[in-house]
Amino acid sequence: MQNSYPRFSDFAEEAKPFAGEKKRIDDILNQEVLIIDFKVKESKQRPNSSYVTIQFKQNGENYIIFTGSTVIIDQLNKYKDNLPFYATFVKIDRYYTLS
Repeated sequence: MQNSYPRFSDFAEEAKPFAGEKKRIDDILNQEVLIIDFKVKESKQRPNSSYVTIQFKQNGENYIIFTGSTVIIDQLNKYKDNLPFYATFVKIDRYYTLS
């Protein structure tokens, strides 16, 4: 007899943690990576500010980085419909950006 009730997995939209080893943004500066996904959250350490967790692929491996760069957060939000995409993290003076 077939059950007509839905399964939790059919409708749940729970956020899953990103898989991958953590890297520092300075470790991947000026290197092209494939940005797969990102999540923006409110910072618990710095009130009224946000940070982004970025999942990316480099040399066939998945990695994640965290940054509070408002420039990068704005860029990712603006171009999220193009994901996944290749980008390079660049540091200009005292801030980070995608190029």
